Amino acid sequence: MSDANPTPRAAVVMLAAGEGRRVGHETNKVLLPLAGRPVLAWAVGRAAALPGVGPVVLVIRDGDQDAVREALASHPAGVDVIVVTGGPSRHASEWHALGALRPAIEHGDIDVVVIHDAARPLASADLFRAVIESAARHGGALPVVDQPAVIRRDADGGPVTERTVAVQTPQAFRAVPLLGAYAAADRDGFVGTDTASCIEHYTDLPVHCVPGDARNIKITFPEDLALAERLLATSG
Repeated sequence: MSDANPTPRAAVVMLAAGEGRRVGHETNKVLLPLAGRPVLAWAVGRAAALPGVGPVVLVIRDGDQDAVREALASHPAGVDVIVVTGGPSRHASEWHALGALRPAIEHGDIDVVVIHDAARPLASADLFRAVIESAARHGGALPVVDQPAVIRRDADGGPVTERTVAVQTPQAFRAVPLLGAYAAADRDGFVGTDTASCIEHYTDLPVHCVPGDARNIKITFPEDLALAERLLATSG
């Protein structure tokens, strides 16, 4: 990142290749309506509204092309949206997205890549900024929310309290090491459980935790759509 341009230049990879069965639909859940717009339109629009963000790479499942094209035409994001088809795993889908970004990363046009689930349409601008700035500074960043403490007994029978957290997206990583890690993983046949696991396997970049947001819910079940609508109504 250039000293003359202190704002990190970020691209966003938006993962939208899921299904809707647990929400009670055969339709991809990110295409379901939320307060008059498809879920993915909320997610893409919020990310694209941030200064210094672009392009957005939207990773979709094969067969959703027409529906996604219609959703994007009806609710334009204001930045370039590159649509790619996902792979058989989350890791493979991220690698497909990084392939679309590779020329810009290698040219030095992107400082940070953000990985986000399109099924989290309420991620705030503050949360995006926090992970982008932390990743630019440290190497990687992911948002976490504290969960109820786990209490166990030690060898002497005394109580031990352990902190547990739930990890959210968006997560962000410096672009060049991220691309290098996934290129190495492709060469080795390594498939990570998530983005951070690939970074940890192939680099020594520290991944910092930033405070997550309880409102940043993931659309998984039918009641999640209703809750998201109520949260949108109260956020103004």
